[in-house]
Amino acid sequence: MATTATAMAMATTSPAAPIVPALFSSLPQRIRLCPKPLLSTTSRRLVLPVPKSSSWDGSASEQEDVEGDAEDSAEAASGDEVEGDEDDEKPQPEAVSSSGFQFAAPPEGYIEPAPFDELPPESPEDVAAAYEAMYGPAFSGESLMGNNVFEVQVVDPVDMDRDQRPNDDFSERVVQVSRVTKVVKGGRQLSYRALVIVGDMKGHVGVGVGKAKEVSEAITKAAMNGRRNLVTVPLTKYCTFPHRAEANYGAATVLLRPACPGSGVTAGGAVRVVLEMAGVENALGKQLRSKNLLNNARATVKATQMMRQFSDVAAERGLPMEELWK
Repeated sequence: MATTATAMAMATTSPAAPIVPALFSSLPQRIRLCPKPLLSTTSRRLVLPVPKSSSWDGSASEQEDVEGDAEDSAEAASGDEVEGDEDDEKPQPEAVSSSGFQFAAPPEGYIEPAPFDELPPESPEDVAAAYEAMYGPAFSGESLMGNNVFEVQVVDPVDMDRDQRPNDDFSERVVQVSRVTKVVKGGRQLSYRALVIVGDMKGHVGVGVGKAKEVSEAITKAAMNGRRNLVTVPLTKYCTFPHRAEANYGAATVLLRPACPGSGVTAGGAVRVVLEMAGVENALGKQLRSKNLLNNARATVKATQMMRQFSDVAAERGLPMEELWK
């Protein structure tokens, strides 16, 4: 008997005996077939029971399984309680039923418009009348406001005779008519250039230039060009300038000075013509450097535009007229 017990003890304690199969064979079938993942949302690890002694007790493993299941259920219950507390703290939106919405009441006297497909068709006259009421008379066709563009005849001022030109308060004075040529492939083309000063003797003057094959057409073009370029010359009650001025145009320089009553216009060339057509009766003018009539005339107009009335200066400074003379 002693020999048999010793042999059994040596067999159980022998290192060559397979211990691992005995360990896994004693585990429950649930753990062997469905092992839990090592990484989970609850950060739990699967710990295999290892016997401290050489003998394996199946009852101990079953007890540890029961304890592990109890711990899992406790953690799950605690997690549910935390989540429930968080849900209770957040306000939940109340459900709104679509049947409870009400539109605002329309104002008093409101008339609901008819659908666009039920309106009567508009005639072309109604459309034209609505357009003219919003944007003014049309520029093509017969207007409902009495403007028929087909009856308006536009005449080129070059084709008009001197008697048919517009009768206004402006006078014309021809300063220069020169013959110019244009060199083209077939030779030279001869034409005329006219310089005309237009004014009403009341402070308005304009310098115009025109070119044409004929002298009369060139003068007509220059007169129309001068009417398009009218300027206002500042004058005092003595028909003179309010102050001195000097201007340059190209190579021409013109000096303008006011003069006392009875002095007349002391100037020459195109400067004198421009001042007389503007209505200046007392002034001094001097043209320097260039003697070109066109440049001198335009320099004179530029010098008059640099002048300002005393009333305008007083208004800009916010002072009465008497303060400027002190």
